[in-house]
Amino acid sequence: MIGSYRHILLAVDFSEHGNHVIRKARYLAETFQAKLSIIHVLDNIPMPDMAYGTIVPLEEYSAYELLEAEKKKLEQVADRLGVDVRQRWLVWGVPAQEIVRVAEQEQVDLIVVGSHGRHGLALLLGSTANSVLHHAKCDVIAIRLQDEVTSEESILEGSALGPLAS
Repeated sequence: MIGSYRHILLAVDFSEHGNHVIRKARYLAETFQAKLSIIHVLDNIPMPDMAYGTIVPLEEYSAYELLEAEKKKLEQVADRLGVDVRQRWLVWGVPAQEIVRVAEQEQVDLIVVGSHGRHGLALLLGSTANSVLHHAKCDVIAIRLQDEVTSEESILEGSALGPLAS
């Protein structure tokens, strides 16, 4: 039986399957009357290396524009979940390491993260969920990401969180 949780950290990646994980985290927070925090780790926004003269094509989005877009997505989801602004984390780094670091720093009881349920070679290479599970000092719930997504389930749509049951 799951223990009583006081502080839940939801790790989001804004994938097309993310609403399922968001709904589960909201359900758990409501069930346990726990504080809900949210984290998104930036790990793939291209940053120019000015010391070596790296050139970013003008037709591409700038790193700043990409960063602002990710920040806006996080704010939208956190606002809909009612997450206090002091409990929102947008950090740069290796996702699993940063999720575990923030969980420890904030004394989180439970981390909720999505999992693709990888098999074979992908399982051997690991995933963010697998790494969080093996390194976190608190409980971790890996929510299997659903394969099919409808346009109504888009994270950025107003009805994104929809009903709790799924």
